[in-house]
Amino acid sequence: MDFEFCKMEIFVPKSHLEAIRRALQSADAGHIGNYDSCLSYSEVTGCWRPLEGSHPYDGEQSRICVGEEYKVEVLCKKDSVEETIRAVKAAHPYEVPVINVIPLYRTGL
Repeated sequence: MDFEFCKMEIFVPKSHLEAIRRALQSADAGHIGNYDSCLSYSEVTGCWRPLEGSHPYDGEQSRICVGEEYKVEVLCKKDSVEETIRAVKAAHPYEVPVINVIPLYRTGL
């Protein structure tokens, strides 16, 4: 099976939603039909435990931290996945952002 589009999921603090939206737009992600810059986001709760050497260091060592963030979902053409990931990483505050890329067999069913 070949596919043309992927769904990208990006977990980001609420404070950086607009920066991520601009980054996605700069990479030309989010086309649906005759619309562009289309994305959806939902509130999620993130958990983490920072390890020594983390940058930026957020939380207390040996403690599980909890915080609210958004899960952003956007369509991206398969051919521009790497460019889109680079744009998101440049705007993202996490040392290693969580970016999931899921191939979509069919869109617009």
